[in-house]
Amino acid sequence: MGLKGLTIEGLDSGTKLFAVGDIHGCLLALEALLEKLPIRWGKDFLIFLGDYIDRGPDSRRVLELIMELKEKYPDRVYPLKGNHEWMFERFLLGLDVEIFLYNGGSETLKNYFEEGKLNIPEEHKNFIKNLPLFLEVGSYFFVHAGVNPQRTLEEQTEEDFLWIRQKFYLYEGKYPKKIIFGHTPFPEVLHLEDRIGIDTGCVYGGKLTAIELPEEKFYQIECRGV
Repeated sequence: MGLKGLTIEGLDSGTKLFAVGDIHGCLLALEALLEKLPIRWGKDFLIFLGDYIDRGPDSRRVLELIMELKEKYPDRVYPLKGNHEWMFERFLLGLDVEIFLYNGGSETLKNYFEEGKLNIPEEHKNFIKNLPLFLEVGSYFFVHAGVNPQRTLEEQTEEDFLWIRQKFYLYEGKYPKKIIFGHTPFPEVLHLEDRIGIDTGCVYGGKLTAIELPEEKFYQIECRGV
């Protein structure tokens, strides 16, 4: 594919995949969920589906925790880019500032004010900039928003991967790979044969959800009061 993504050709026997839905600055929920997962660090894969920031109270610490995990397990932890990271990246370039702020970016910026000045470390900027758009592992395809059913996987656009909604998840056909996605919050997991949506609206008072594959087992943290 032409767009920036990752492909892992094969997994060791017994290796499991865990994917986490949209976090949106809900640090305590993320910490509780990670404690709950039966992940074997250094052996199993952990994929984050994007939208680590905005709306919630602790976007900076969520980013830092994911960055720490990626540094510790570089070949086992894979954070992907969400549309909110895309908006943050645009904001840092001076583009679409009002759109970023309107969509919860003001909460993120509060985490970066030091002595009355906005101070975003270069390490954080580079992390956001270099996030891949998708991860393909065998018969699984991990992406933030979904894919456009009218295009092959090779023909997808950045906008498709980061922003698509109903056209993707209401598609009546079948996708060639099982797609694990976030972006669109559902009251409960959308669990279909070829697409699984695990954004369950944590920052809106719902749940933070993770999936274990190939078992298709779900783990959740209630976000109210977390």
